[in-house]
Amino acid sequence: MIIKILLTIAFFAVMLGVGLYSRKQASSVDGFVLGGRSVGPWLTAFAYGTSYFSAVVFVGYAGQFGWKYGLSATWIGIGNALIGSWLAWILLGRRTKLMTQHIESRTMPDFFGTRFSDQGLRVAASVIAFVFLIPYTAGVYKGISTLFEMGFGIPYEYCVIIMAILTAVYVILGGYKATAMNDFIQGIIMLFGIVAVIAAVLAAQGGLSEAINKLAVLPADGSDVAGSGGFTDLFGPDPWNLLGVVILTSLGTWGLPQMVGKFYSITDESAIKRGTIISTIFALIVAGGCYFLGGFGRLYDPVIVGGKIAFDSIVPSMLVTLPDILIALVVLLVLSASMSTLASLVLTSSSTMTLDLIYRDKKSLPGEVEEGAIDDTVSEKIERRKVVVMRVLIVFFIVISLLIALNPPTFIAQLMGISWGALAGAFLAPFMLGLYWRGVTTASVWACFIWGVGLTVVNMLIGNPINPINCGAIAMVGGFPVVWIVSLLSPKMDSNTIDTIFKCYK
Repeated sequence: MIIKILLTIAFFAVMLGVGLYSRKQASSVDGFVLGGRSVGPWLTAFAYGTSYFSAVVFVGYAGQFGWKYGLSATWIGIGNALIGSWLAWILLGRRTKLMTQHIESRTMPDFFGTRFSDQGLRVAASVIAFVFLIPYTAGVYKGISTLFEMGFGIPYEYCVIIMAILTAVYVILGGYKATAMNDFIQGIIMLFGIVAVIAAVLAAQGGLSEAINKLAVLPADGSDVAGSGGFTDLFGPDPWNLLGVVILTSLGTWGLPQMVGKFYSITDESAIKRGTIISTIFALIVAGGCYFLGGFGRLYDPVIVGGKIAFDSIVPSMLVTLPDILIALVVLLVLSASMSTLASLVLTSSSTMTLDLIYRDKKSLPGEVEEGAIDDTVSEKIERRKVVVMRVLIVFFIVISLLIALNPPTFIAQLMGISWGALAGAFLAPFMLGLYWRGVTTASVWACFIWGVGLTVVNMLIGNPINPINCGAIAMVGGFPVVWIVSLLSPKMDSNTIDTIFKCYK
């Protein structure tokens, strides 16, 4: 216990120290939200990866899908690396950086409002982002606190509150730069931690070959026939639902404000090329390792609550017998993964609410004369006021998600499915197509917002007849034909406006 406490105190001290170190760079809006658009490839790649993978993956998804699909769950991690990281950086990185800088966009709702010349889109996107980031944040809290409770024996409620306070402090102090620097430190802990934990768990089962042999003879749910589960098969016992999880968790990142925002802040195009490689390797090790580890969950006795398996307890039950030093490493691993994601979520939500709802400045395209310009002194005061409001909203957002986390309505995986389904279902298609296709219309963006949020909410209200995971995947993929069809049928945007926006790629 002394080892656990000392390592955790040291971890917290470093996080807060980085927040104090970065506070001078967080005095302006660009500094607080985007790190001055000068964050290098290593910090950006690690910020992307650590925001991607949190306790939701390590505790919730790895446990639930490892139990359902066995070793084939590793495909989820591979999909996260190749689609969610490598392909996302290839297709979105450069174009997002250039266009958002060209039209002076700081947030995803701001992008929609300026790119499609409709400030109503900016407001709607801001509300969608704020509302649906909350269940995801609650899922992260739940995952981190479940494991923290296992490692320290501290009640779940206290763990949630401690995490919330610490995250709020360093984000409020240092903004995005503090978050990115801490993400780098936390990412290194995650890389070493996942490798050490996998090695220890496999060693406890007699090695890799022996663990696979034990898994191979397990029967499917409800079957007494040994080896009928297919938990060591290439595509597992349920390949179609496995594909739905791969789509949700891999493609979903392309439409999440807290993920896409990382491309806004990177320094230049050469940094994007290096960041692509770093981010992909990071995802392959962390995500691939998490799901590979979860694939052995059936070798441990599950916790039964109310006659059902408590999926969120599967990974903690795998780790509880490890040596103290490894449990301390696991706690730091999950702390690192979760606090980085929480920091990204609260910063995204507060900046969106401040810049796109409370201080919704009239935007002008590059080259246009801005009406009602104000002098530098007044501008600096407004900038400082915006940063203060963002810091207040960080507290507000954390308190709301904390209240949900203290009484979570469902499993972690379902919380994330609802959040990602609505956000990426609404944002992914119009954002990506808006970077590439001049023909996307304002009406098609509104249609996709209605499609993504409507499908997710209606499915939830009628009792989830479609699994939230699969519903989220359908919402994301379905957004592309929605945008394409409505764009063909609705009035086109002004050609001069489009030419001005797309000049950034020449």
